[in-house]
Amino acid sequence: MALADIAPALLEDWLRTRYFTAKTDISSSGMAPGSLAGLRQQVGLEWSELDALDFRDSPSQGGARLRHALAERFVPGAEDRVMVTNGSSEALFLTLAALIRQDDEVVVVRPAYQSLYSPAVALGARLRFWDLAPEDDFVPDLAALERVLTPRTKLVIVNFPHNPTGATLTPEQYREFTSLISRHGCYLLWDGAFGELTHGQDPLPDPSGELARCVSTGTLSKSYGLPGLRVGWCFAPAELLPEMVRVRDYLTLNVSPLNETVAAAAVEHADSLLAVQRARAGRGRNVLTRWAARHPGLVALPPPHGGVCAFPALRGVPDVTAMADRLAREHGVLVAPGECFGHDDRVRIGFGGDIEELDEGLRVLAEQAGPVR
Repeated sequence: MALADIAPALLEDWLRTRYFTAKTDISSSGMAPGSLAGLRQQVGLEWSELDALDFRDSPSQGGARLRHALAERFVPGAEDRVMVTNGSSEALFLTLAALIRQDDEVVVVRPAYQSLYSPAVALGARLRFWDLAPEDDFVPDLAALERVLTPRTKLVIVNFPHNPTGATLTPEQYREFTSLISRHGCYLLWDGAFGELTHGQDPLPDPSGELARCVSTGTLSKSYGLPGLRVGWCFAPAELLPEMVRVRDYLTLNVSPLNETVAAAAVEHADSLLAVQRARAGRGRNVLTRWAARHPGLVALPPPHGGVCAFPALRGVPDVTAMADRLAREHGVLVAPGECFGHDDRVRIGFGGDIEELDEGLRVLAEQAGPVR
């Protein structure tokens, strides 16, 4: 297979036009997008600082200020292992391009966002899946992961907290998981896009701080509510970064210094920004869980333990994708059909946006999905 044969990105195809025409968006996996004015006020970013910018290219791994801020927050002392990227999707792609060779065995959590595995398939990888079971509310089973690993496994790819289900590892599971990866000796690609937004437990540590063969990724698009800024990052082993830079030289070269300046201010004030977002996420989660409890005959909701998306099954709906299309066309309500994640009976619902919009979207969804039982 050639890279040009990469599979269509089902979620992006679904959202491509609907996202911009929807009146009520309850599909998104991140917080409601903030504004530059609001961010500047929250972090004290002055226009004079932006006006002083020189529009030279940033270094291939990112500017010093942002790399320092990221290392201080996630892996102290690891500034030389940070790469600033155009969203975490670029970090994921560069990692796979640097690591994967024809017939390499890759284990990936499932269900999964396609950026975690479709590039690997296009690069010639042989996939094995660590399935999160819907009958167990998608709770991760590490014994199941261990059964999937083989001596040929080169890379394990996971996303916790998980998209689309909101499942995550407990602290005890996290320690068992990193121990398992360490014993096996394979690489780990840890997608931590939702890592700083958890419910009922503290965020998990960044595993690249303890595992030598680990690439961890993060982004401002999810927990921070800054998707349009398109700033992500990764922490990678020193020996892998030159390979990632080599691939990047044919793609994006670097990240805009304007975006890096705004991003650095956000990361430097992350605690205050995230306090607001966590409170908003908690309110949205409460609205969603109360809605599901009112419609037990229609909705089976695995409780989300991190992030701001959930993956409920819709009982008795014969064609969930068709229903989701009708919701968008006739009512302006946007959900992501589970078909995009390999589960035709489910939808992804985001609860990080405006509470009134969430209430309205859920009301219409319940009405259109079937009679309340």
